Amino acid sequence: MTSPQPADTRTHGRSTQTATLAEIAREAGVSAPTVSKVLNGRADVAPGTRSRVEELLRTHGYRRRRAEASRSPLIDLVFHELESAWAMEVIRGVENVARDAGLSVVLSESAGRLTPGRTWADQVAARRPHGVILVLSGLDESGRALLTSRSIPFVVMDPAGDPGTDVPSIGATNWQGGLAATRHLIELGHTRIGAISGPSRMMCSRARVDGYRAALETAGLPVDPSLIVSGDFHHDAGYRQGLALLRREDRPTAVFAGNDLQALGLYEAARELGLRIPEDLSVVGFDDLPVARWVGPPLTTVRQPLTEMAEAAAKLVLDLGKGEDSAAATRVELATSLVVRSSTAAPAGR
Repeated sequence: MTSPQPADTRTHGRSTQTATLAEIAREAGVSAPTVSKVLNGRADVAPGTRSRVEELLRTHGYRRRRAEASRSPLIDLVFHELESAWAMEVIRGVENVARDAGLSVVLSESAGRLTPGRTWADQVAARRPHGVILVLSGLDESGRALLTSRSIPFVVMDPAGDPGTDVPSIGATNWQGGLAATRHLIELGHTRIGAISGPSRMMCSRARVDGYRAALETAGLPVDPSLIVSGDFHHDAGYRQGLALLRREDRPTAVFAGNDLQALGLYEAARELGLRIPEDLSVVGFDDLPVARWVGPPLTTVRQPLTEMAEAAAKLVLDLGKGEDSAAATRVELATSLVVRSSTAAPAGR
């Protein structure tokens, strides 16, 4: 077994390295092999002992040398939810890069939580992948420390919240996309435009609605809070909130649906109420999933380059693992673009 890197900044040879590791073990009240087990994600360590060792590793700023951190030929890809065509586009992008690098992809789901649990972190430590990509998710401080101490690089794609300046992240221009979607509807002549947001805790959702508001304000149109309803980026939310908007006596003539899945739910609500798209209601989605081209009528939407974003995240995490782009802990945003199809038209009477 190779000796771990010293837990402090001293580099005066093997004796100092051994003494430093022994010091961590003494402070934790355990043996040096137990510290090694914790570093390697071994399951045969008591939870209390593991917590003490992890805390000391974090306090000392321990980071295993990359040369010593033997890696499995894997990339860990973590979703907060896997149940959508959206996830398939992301998986495709990561697989493209992994295949070219001779790596396999391990999928995990955090069951709707915005940060994976401790069990997941221990499993990643045991797998020792080339890197971790977290989608619409993030890491708490202890999770970051655990991956950092094992020299496992990580990147957040489309982070749910502000990942911090020290966390590499890949996203899209969500605000610009919301602006473009709403501006398109305004240019067609719509003045009562509704919006179905995603979860308010997600940064991408807030940015899209902020873009929607900015477009209305720039055009001199009032922002009616009652026309902005909350969804969860799933079909059922689009259907449910779509019914609520469309049953109003002063219903909107157009809706920015927040994403494509909610737009499809809105289609169902409109059909149920006997409203035609686009003659009676214009609809704009967000993502440009393959299904957007197949529905009737084909959906006008904002293209979010999901596959390209995933490829960029995978390339970045592999570069970080090689010691490249170590200063690239910044947010990279790929451009969105409006794709006009057949679900939008001028409001009736114009």
